[in-house]
Amino acid sequence: MNPSAETPPIPSTAEQNSTPEITPEQSVQEINKAVQNSSAWVGLLKREVGKNIIGQEHLVDRLLIGLLSGGHILLEGLPGLAKTLAVKTLAAAVSTDFRRIQFTPDMLPADIIGTEIYNPQNTSFEVKQGPIFSSIILADEVNRAPSKVQSAMLEAMQEQQITIGETTFSLPELFLVLATQNPIEQEGTYPLPEAQVDRFMLKVVVDYPTREQERQILDMVEHTDSKLSVQPLVSPQDILDARKVVDSIYLDDRIKEYIVDLVFATREPNNLSADLKNYIETGASPRATINLKGAARALAYLNGRGYVIPDDIKNCAPDVMRHRLRISYEAEAEGITSEDILQRLLDTVPVP
Repeated sequence: MNPSAETPPIPSTAEQNSTPEITPEQSVQEINKAVQNSSAWVGLLKREVGKNIIGQEHLVDRLLIGLLSGGHILLEGLPGLAKTLAVKTLAAAVSTDFRRIQFTPDMLPADIIGTEIYNPQNTSFEVKQGPIFSSIILADEVNRAPSKVQSAMLEAMQEQQITIGETTFSLPELFLVLATQNPIEQEGTYPLPEAQVDRFMLKVVVDYPTREQERQILDMVEHTDSKLSVQPLVSPQDILDARKVVDSIYLDDRIKEYIVDLVFATREPNNLSADLKNYIETGASPRATINLKGAARALAYLNGRGYVIPDDIKNCAPDVMRHRLRISYEAEAEGITSEDILQRLLDTVPVP
């Protein structure tokens, strides 16, 4: 890393929400102003989504983080918790093309990416593109399809392109995969390949609504023929412009060190606690480091700030790293989950 390219550390502690000093390239005040000017659509979008989704604020915020950072999201929860509805509502509020792919055990890779079809009129093969060639993809019940179908999505999710035959096609600049899955203990589900799971920026666990929220749901659904009613409020260009602002959000050197410390704590847990070493089989990948930075910046943007604070990192860390930890058999035997381990790391790793 070139020290001369780094921004000088801010004089106040990161725990304080004080504005950092002016950087050589751009002041945080200017970034704050850019955030405020470009994020007017965020509140409108949340209100529009709230017309169909009661509660689930954490889920909606994570969907927006994925939209702002370009990171794919995996939603896990039991059937009926509004995972599909939340994705469809968000997609309807964005003026772009959207496709829902229902994953099934008999699905083939060609059902997703497309295939070559022989045209007898000109005696040649023509490419028929699959549903993956859309801006927002809802991969519904993604873990009900076999692994060869999951592998067909790897190139699209990582390289934003698809190869059919000998031809490679670029996917839209605004490309986002929002996948839902049922817990793997459910009948008819398959564990996703680790290579694919690692390509999801966030794994969000969706839980039951509260009693008060469920009462509101009961009032909202008055008719059996209730249909999704959402107005498109945001254009793809609005989102792409917002991503440029997100990329400019200030990240202090001490915040960067904190991110690296958290990720390395999953790989070298014995440096913090001897017993944690027995609970972690493999730690988080370098994608966790990159994704944690992007998610924290997007969260700062949603909160109207032009700089990242440690609370942003701690808020995003469970969703970024829960699916990247492989816990040991000993941890499973003792009923310890990856969330338990991550919470212990967050409580132990020193905060800047």
